[in-house]
Amino acid sequence: MTSTAQHKIGTGFGATSTAAEVIAGNDLTGKLALVTGGYSGIGIETTRALAGAGARVVVPARRVDAAREALGGIEGVEVDELDLGDLDSVEAFAERFLAGGRSLDLVINNAGVMACPETRIGPGWEAQFATNHLGHFALLNRLWPAVADGARVVALSSRGHFFSPIRWEDLQFERGYDKWAAYGQAKTANVLFAVKLNQLGAAKNVQAFAVHPGGIWTPLQRHLSREEMVERGWIDEAGNLLVKFKSPEQGAATTVFAATSPQLDGLGGVYLEDCDVADPVPVDADPATTWAGVKAYAIDPAQADRLWTLSAEMTGVTAFA
Repeated sequence: MTSTAQHKIGTGFGATSTAAEVIAGNDLTGKLALVTGGYSGIGIETTRALAGAGARVVVPARRVDAAREALGGIEGVEVDELDLGDLDSVEAFAERFLAGGRSLDLVINNAGVMACPETRIGPGWEAQFATNHLGHFALLNRLWPAVADGARVVALSSRGHFFSPIRWEDLQFERGYDKWAAYGQAKTANVLFAVKLNQLGAAKNVQAFAVHPGGIWTPLQRHLSREEMVERGWIDEAGNLLVKFKSPEQGAATTVFAATSPQLDGLGGVYLEDCDVADPVPVDADPATTWAGVKAYAIDPAQADRLWTLSAEMTGVTAFA
């Protein structure tokens, strides 16, 4: 089962649109946004665009000093400490935020890791699933009392969801680790999170979206060796780029579009790419040759229900008892 809204709508924007272009004319004065990892790569461009439109932006960061330095020239931004891989840190940040009594109009789950070496965190959880999905799941649920009526939540996924559905029989890769399958599972989880949250948030008119920002050259590639990037055809032996990556400003555009565009009113729960709703593709579509679209297992409400229940059990956190 897939969303009947999961089809292109013809927004007038595309792969080369920038965050500044898609937010032009949108006044966010008086709005409060939260952007995890909003101090590097596409995250800082998301922060820059939202702040430039008048929003106040909270940037939770694992590397607080680095975040403050990177964001120093952007007005209307504040930094606080948060490690998404540590649920105690998530709880502490949420408690500090809730104590301030402010409401969130935009929540952008931007931070993440990609294709890292096998790493176990918390009670032995695989790090990509734990950081990219479970950390954001716990954060949103803890912050839910502060999420305003009519707010939007954006979950950063990627075409990486093609690499794996949720591995219900071996969620933690205890039978052998594959870093790309682990990344794929985490990115599928990000989409399913948006599908379910959009349903649960309906009482407050909260809409949730998942986005694929596109291929961007950012610090996300830090765990990949030169040999791997050569093998994937991204660079040559001398380190020269062989494919056309989006700029960070272009990479942030779909996130900003999802967070602010009135064209998406009433379309919550969908997966977007290139500043438009993506079309579904077959489950067996080959990631080596299929460069756009969303697989049915990532937008399946039944899978979303199952993942939400499991995530609540794993983290011990839910705002929707």
